Amino acid sequence: MAEAVDDAGPVTQATVLFCGERHEVREGGRFSIGRDADLVVDDNPFLHRRLLQVEHSGGLWWLTNTGSRLSATVSDADGLLQSWLAPGAAVPLVLPRTVVLFTAGATTYEVEVLVPGSYTPNGTRDSGQGVTTLAPPTLTDSQFLLVLALAEPLLRQSGHGRTEIPSSAEGARRLRWTLTRFNRKLDNVCQKLTRSGIQGLHGAPGLLASGRRARLVEYAVASRLVTRDHLYLLDADVGGRLGADADG
Repeated sequence: MAEAVDDAGPVTQATVLFCGERHEVREGGRFSIGRDADLVVDDNPFLHRRLLQVEHSGGLWWLTNTGSRLSATVSDADGLLQSWLAPGAAVPLVLPRTVVLFTAGATTYEVEVLVPGSYTPNGTRDSGQGVTTLAPPTLTDSQFLLVLALAEPLLRQSGHGRTEIPSSAEGARRLRWTLTRFNRKLDNVCQKLTRSGIQGLHGAPGLLASGRRARLVEYAVASRLVTRDHLYLLDADVGGRLGADADG
C-alpha cells in the first residue's frame, strides 16, 4: 500500500482511479502501478511488476516511469496536452485530471490521476518534461476510419480499465478492407503522424507492428482525435464505401 506520513497540518493527496477502484495517495507516500504493485492492474506477463509511480516531491506531484521497456502516454482530460513518458522519465502532475494510457503485449490500460489544487495552465507550452501542444493532424476519411477501428474497443469500454488492441486482420475485417490495404494505410497514417512530431509510431529500433498499433491508439484516444461520438461511422457502411478509394 502507499506509504503515508503523520502530519499535524493539512494533508495533500492524489487519487488514482482504475476499473472503478479509488486509491488515495497521501503527501509523503509513494504509490506504484503495475503487475505486482500497490495498484495491480493485471497479471499480464508483458507488464512490469512496477511500471509507474505517483509521489509528491518538491511541492509537486510527479508521475515516474519506473519500468525498463514500456512507455506511457500522459494527457490532460481534454486531450490538449500530451506527453510520451519513456522508461526512467518523470512528468509533473500540474493538472487537476491526468489520463494515463500504457500498453503491455496486446492490452492497453487506462488510469486517471486526480490532484486537487493543481492548476490548469493558461494556454499551452513546452514544460521541458516532454509535454507537447497538440495540433489536430489532417487525416483522410479512410485514415480516420482506420484509427477509429483500432481504437473502438477502448472507446466502447466504460470507465478506466483494460482492453485488447485489435490486430491488423481484425481491423481489416471491421472495415471490410483487404489486409494489404489496411496495412498500407496504417503505414501512411504512422508516417504522417511521425512527421507531425508524434513519437513511438515509426522508425524506432525493434518496434513491432503490435506496438505501433497500440501507440497509435494511445495517441488517438488521449488527444481526442477519435471519441465515442465517432463510433457510429463504423456501423454506417462507410468503411465498405471507402475500401476501394485510392487515398492514403
